[in-house]
Amino acid sequence: MKNLLPKETWALLQQEPDALFIDVRMEIESLYVGRPPGVHMIAWYEYPELTPNPEAFVEAVTNEAGDKTRTVILICRSGKRTLDAAHALEAAGFTRVINVLHGFEGDLDDTFHRSTLNGWRFDGLPWEQL
Repeated sequence: MKNLLPKETWALLQQEPDALFIDVRMEIESLYVGRPPGVHMIAWYEYPELTPNPEAFVEAVTNEAGDKTRTVILICRSGKRTLDAAHALEAAGFTRVINVLHGFEGDLDDTFHRSTLNGWRFDGLPWEQL
């Protein structure tokens, strides 16, 4: 797994438009908070269980990717869920998995707010909210 900052990830997406960009958050999270444009939603876990199902996740990504050598980029809220998801993909044979450091919303600041220190939105990268 390779770790890239959001701006590095955006640059890679411009250079490699065939990369598969996956948001592993629950869809409701992205609906309320926003998401990068063109991202595919494949949740690492869903409500109400909130329990990861690595096999189902890997199967869904495999179906979407079509090839385990395809670049797969993972983003979540803060860059934590994607670590486990990336390990599951690598264990299943994916060879080019990228984790977006700090995720979409970034780390918590001293007042427990996100998007104030780092992350996709903090860096001013394109995003949409449905």
